[in-house]
Amino acid sequence: MHSQRQHNAINYIEFPCTNPQSIKSFYSSVFGWSFQDWGPDYISFSDGNLEGGFTTTEPIIQGGARVVLYSQNLEATLASVVQAGGKIHKEIVSFPGGRRFHFLDPDGNQLAVWSE
Repeated sequence: MHSQRQHNAINYIEFPCTNPQSIKSFYSSVFGWSFQDWGPDYISFSDGNLEGGFTTTEPIIQGGARVVLYSQNLEATLASVVQAGGKIHKEIVSFPGGRRFHFLDPDGNQLAVWSE
């Protein structure tokens, strides 16, 4: 955990998963996240800025809050998502201020990636 915490800021994000090994492989190969195992039902991650976890004790929920990641090279990140086994849910689209795409991780959690 970070030693400095910001009051009223997002501090930790948790996702459900069914296969922790698949999740670790996907997010480490695409985004470079590091992981720590906390028993058979929970793994924590760090992206170097934010921390969170994946648990096998909660059901996968479609359509919940969407986490949006940032990329300096949107096309390369999209290619990495596909190569690592993710599914593109919404192709790259432009919006005021940038571009983004949505993807499903190996367990069906929907996230987005954006760039200027």
